[in-house]
Amino acid sequence: MSRKCPITGKGPMSGKSGNNRSHSVRATRRRWNVNIQTYKVNINGKMVEVKMSARAYRTLNKSIKAKEEKAE
Repeated sequence: MSRKCPITGKGPMSGKSGNNRSHSVRATRRRWNVNIQTYKVNINGKMVEVKMSARAYRTLNKSIKAKEEKAE
């Protein structure tokens, strides 16, 4: 499975800064993967296991809390 969040579409980053260094000090570009986790999410009244980034999960919980606070 690719390291890509199906909800946000975020994938691995290989920016301008950062190298992997071997023992002989050769430099190759570094890669920062997305933090993909498995979460149980309530979808249409059913608990479903979904793989998503930790950031997407936090954002999802944030929006749910806001709706609950608005309802009160």
